[in-house]
Amino acid sequence: MNYVFLVVAIVFEVMATAALKETHGFTRPLPSVATAIGYALAFYFLSLAVRSMPIGIVYAIWSGAGIVLITAIGWIWFRQALDLPALVGMGFIVVGVGIINLFSKTVVH
Repeated sequence: MNYVFLVVAIVFEVMATAALKETHGFTRPLPSVATAIGYALAFYFLSLAVRSMPIGIVYAIWSGAGIVLITAIGWIWFRQALDLPALVGMGFIVVGVGIINLFSKTVVH
């Protein structure tokens, strides 16, 4: 169940971050409310995941997956360009999260 909480936290965090771009400095009400609610739910589900998983591991997975997903959304939805170093860096993040999940003995499954 820990991973379900973590995945839900990641989804809400990515949704909130995507909405954040549309707030225009919190001057637009609907995206601003979506951002606040999204982050509140993200942190709630993150708190459930860290009840029985190491916080460092949870945060590494949460932030790494969030970075890669929001970058993909920025590329697809907002038409933001990615150069080769950005793509290589994202690849390293994906590999790092994979190593944590596959080989770390501190991850509670």
